[in-house]
Amino acid sequence: MAIIGNFTLKDGKYTGKIHTLTLNTGVSLLPNTAGGADAPAYRVFAGKSELGAAWEKRSEGGRDYLSVKLDDPTFATSIYAGLFEADDGTFNLIWSRSEPR
Repeated sequence: MAIIGNFTLKDGKYTGKIHTLTLNTGVSLLPNTAGGADAPAYRVFAGKSELGAAWEKRSEGGRDYLSVKLDDPTFATSIYAGLFEADDGTFNLIWSRSEPR
C-alpha cells in the first residue's frame, strides 16, 4: 500500500492533493447532500470535475475511515483507496489495488 494523497479536514470538507506517477491534482471531498440508503457520504472533485465518491466505513479494528473510489476516462481502471487519519490530525489517502469489501 502507498500513500497517494494528503488531506486536511475543515468545516466537514476534506481538501488536499493526490500525487501518483500520472496524477498530480488538488482534490476536495464534499459532503453529499443528495443521499439515499447506499449513497456515498462524500463526492470527490478535482476542480469542477467529479472524480469519484467516498463512503464512511469502520475497519475490523474499529478505526473509522473513508472508502474512496476514483474514476476518470483517462484511467485504465478505477482507483480504490482509504482515507485514514494520521497521528498529526491530517489524513492520508492510501491506495489499494483491489476494491474494498
